[in-house]
Amino acid sequence: MNTFETLLSQYGYWALFASILLEDFGLPVPGEALLIAGSMMASQGNMHIVPLLLLAWAGAVLGDNIGFGIGRFAGRRLVLRYGHYVLISASRLDYAEKFFRRHGGGVVVAARFISVLRQLNGLIAGMAQMEWKRFLPYNMLGAAMWVGFWGILAYEIGSGVSEFLHLFHRFETYVFVVLGLGAAVLVVYLIIRHRVKP
Repeated sequence: MNTFETLLSQYGYWALFASILLEDFGLPVPGEALLIAGSMMASQGNMHIVPLLLLAWAGAVLGDNIGFGIGRFAGRRLVLRYGHYVLISASRLDYAEKFFRRHGGGVVVAARFISVLRQLNGLIAGMAQMEWKRFLPYNMLGAAMWVGFWGILAYEIGSGVSEFLHLFHRFETYVFVVLGLGAAVLVVYLIIRHRVKP
């Protein structure tokens, strides 16, 4: 956290905005860590929490929308070209896109709280050809929930958030596995229900 606090002390709110923007269209930048560090600094009076949260939210929304544009206009072509290296076929991609169109709003919101999915959220939504006017409100809501959760938590409990973050990320993989299994069960259920319909 000391490294991130030094970065924020030197470059201010715009370092936070830029890092979250870059993280949210797929680059490996520590946006979440800077949000937490900035909120902790605000709790000590070194930054102001309201502009910090607003800029973090704006960076998250804008970053995901850039990712959405990349996914929408270039993503599918790239995946079809290189996807066979990771066992992604055109038919599997078609199925994933249909699933995302049907359940995409909830996925966009929930993905905010899962590392890797947070970074690829907009790309996948764009690649699945989700309508932008549907993506945008879910994206804005998910960004507000994510920024509000980590920002206010860090602001309220200060340095204690580091231990909480460590614990959260320790069990994050298990949460992701449970959510993935739940999604798989839902998909199987929908397929079976579709096949037994007269």
